[in-house]
Amino acid sequence: MFGFLKKKGNKESKYTLGAPAAGKAVPLGKVNDPTFAEEMLGKGVAVIPSEGRICAPADGQIEMVFDTLHAVSMVTDFGAEVLIHVGLDTVKMNGDGFKGCVKSGDQVKKGDLLLEIDLDKVKAAGYDTITPMIVCNTSDYASVEALADKDVSVGDDVAVITK
Repeated sequence: MFGFLKKKGNKESKYTLGAPAAGKAVPLGKVNDPTFAEEMLGKGVAVIPSEGRICAPADGQIEMVFDTLHAVSMVTDFGAEVLIHVGLDTVKMNGDGFKGCVKSGDQVKKGDLLLEIDLDKVKAAGYDTITPMIVCNTSDYASVEALADKDVSVGDDVAVITK
């Protein structure tokens, strides 16, 4: 009898991504790298981390943990392909100061620990610790909206995805 209500709800489903780290959430435009700032890989948000724990922004499955441990990708249970990239040019550290806590194929829950990073070591090596979180399949959604310019704890809402 009320099927039309369900249909409308499905059409405009909204999902959220939590902060992958504690710190300050900022718009991608504030990332000092055009690949992220100009949303070449997709829309999202960045966090300037205050601690070296990178956590799952939603429930889902780990797709890839980069060999250098500077980035991890996952697919959320609602289908968003999410890339979390720790710092800028940190691939050059070859994993020094990074510890992986998950592997490809692992199922994770929002807030589960993915990576541990020695932020002081990253800064001492001269790299920016800003951590972009990108929805790589942005085009599959009506919108991906950052909830930025605020201090966040792990798991706090930082992006709203509308189907």
